[in-house]
Amino acid sequence: MSLNPEEALPLYGVGERRPPFATLDAVFRDAVETRPTRVMARQTGQALRYGEAGRAVAALARRIAALAAPGEAVALLLPNGIAFYLGYLAALRALTPPALLNPLYPAPQLEPLLREVTPRVILCTAATRPLVEMLAARLGEPAILCLEEGALTATALAAEPPAPWARRPVEQGDIAALMLTGGTTGLPKAVEHSHGRLAAALRRFEYNWPTRRDDEIWLPIAPFTHIYGFLQGVLAPLSARAEIIIPERFKPEHIVELLARHRVTVFGGGPPAIYAGVLAAANLPGADLSALRVCPAGGAPMPVDLLERWRATTGLDIHEGYGMTEMAPISGITALSGVRPGSVGRALPGNEIRIVDVETGRRVLPAGARGEVCIRGPHLMAGYRNRPDETAEVLRDGFLHTGDVGHLDEEGFLFITDRKKDVVLVKGFNVYPREVEEVLYTHPGIAAAGVVGVPDARSGGERVIAYVVARPGVELSEAALAGFVGERLVGYKCPGEFRIVEALPMTGVQKLDRKALRHLACDSAA
Repeated sequence: MSLNPEEALPLYGVGERRPPFATLDAVFRDAVETRPTRVMARQTGQALRYGEAGRAVAALARRIAALAAPGEAVALLLPNGIAFYLGYLAALRALTPPALLNPLYPAPQLEPLLREVTPRVILCTAATRPLVEMLAARLGEPAILCLEEGALTATALAAEPPAPWARRPVEQGDIAALMLTGGTTGLPKAVEHSHGRLAAALRRFEYNWPTRRDDEIWLPIAPFTHIYGFLQGVLAPLSARAEIIIPERFKPEHIVELLARHRVTVFGGGPPAIYAGVLAAANLPGADLSALRVCPAGGAPMPVDLLERWRATTGLDIHEGYGMTEMAPISGITALSGVRPGSVGRALPGNEIRIVDVETGRRVLPAGARGEVCIRGPHLMAGYRNRPDETAEVLRDGFLHTGDVGHLDEEGFLFITDRKKDVVLVKGFNVYPREVEEVLYTHPGIAAAGVVGVPDARSGGERVIAYVVARPGVELSEAALAGFVGERLVGYKCPGEFRIVEALPMTGVQKLDRKALRHLACDSAA
């Protein structure tokens, strides 16, 4: 255990203080050594204790070390669950940066992401093995380890006898996660986060959503490959030495049943659609949720009506946070700061937020003035992996230029009012119009396409609308277009509606006028 210079900062809010671990490997080792018999995770009838997880991680790390040198990336194509924890923690132990990839992505989306991180090893499950083998053949034949099969089940790994470990201990500067993002352009980039930076992020996460050590029962929802789901579902519960309940799927009635049966105290939550779904569950009335204490939210702004309905139903407040792949969390609504409707809260300890003019990004604006949100803090990304130009574009004078537009009030509460970029926020996930448009342009019957987002009252975020122009003599149908895109994009990126039009609005230089298209979409949806 290494002392962290932030130890003196009030980084646990009203929660219980944690030791100042410098690496995520140290966080896990502490749980293994001090609580070996406590259940770490439950999933579909399987229970894994911290001591068992410690032995399984050591065994899997030996296999990874035999295939990859320190610094070579390991890609995780693993769903939320026990296999993810073991794969991620083993990659850390082996000093091989883990790249977190969504296993639900189809091949056309996964291939450029894998090329970006150039993994030496890919971890998968039986469900994705055929896809991984096909992609591996195009990527220089990285090694494949299929977890949850044969000798690579949690039980088999935990039963292996200990063996000497030749690699050095994990250090603060080692890369602890490669998070894939489109940044401001939509083109894939791998955000590098070191152990030290993620340890700092974890402390601020615990400040915003304070929890106890040893007494929490945790139910995460968001995908572990998403920055919110990663912090909320992986790092935070391990830091709390919590018992983690892994849902088989997100079905509201299933979630309510797990919350009640396991006496869950921390509900991972996430964007508004998660909470709205639980509130609509048929078995919620009469369910005993009296153990529930902490309800985090992130990924999309939470409507005031939804906050009030959750409070009226459970007696609990939802505490929101604001962050992004490059740095999370940034600000939050906490038990100490109080709640301000419409705001994403104040900057968390050690973080700094400033608003600059949108035109140049150089002039700092006063309270109340709207401009681009810029941030810095000890858990800001190290940069985009192997992309110095893109890193320099967004990191200037130590501040990250987020592309979000907002303002600070006189008391430091941040309000996000718009986005400088054209990203569509769907259930907490970024959808880049360009990516969807490029898929549409591969359809032989489409002459032109434009994609925008419109507000979605049901989810509290946005939904994707695609406008398409047919080639002469071709008849397009919405059903056929939905099937075409559905085979090439993950579900949340697929347009919720296709509108077949004669022409798209264009600017004077014959570029798609996305602003006009967005107005058209919003007017039609009203």
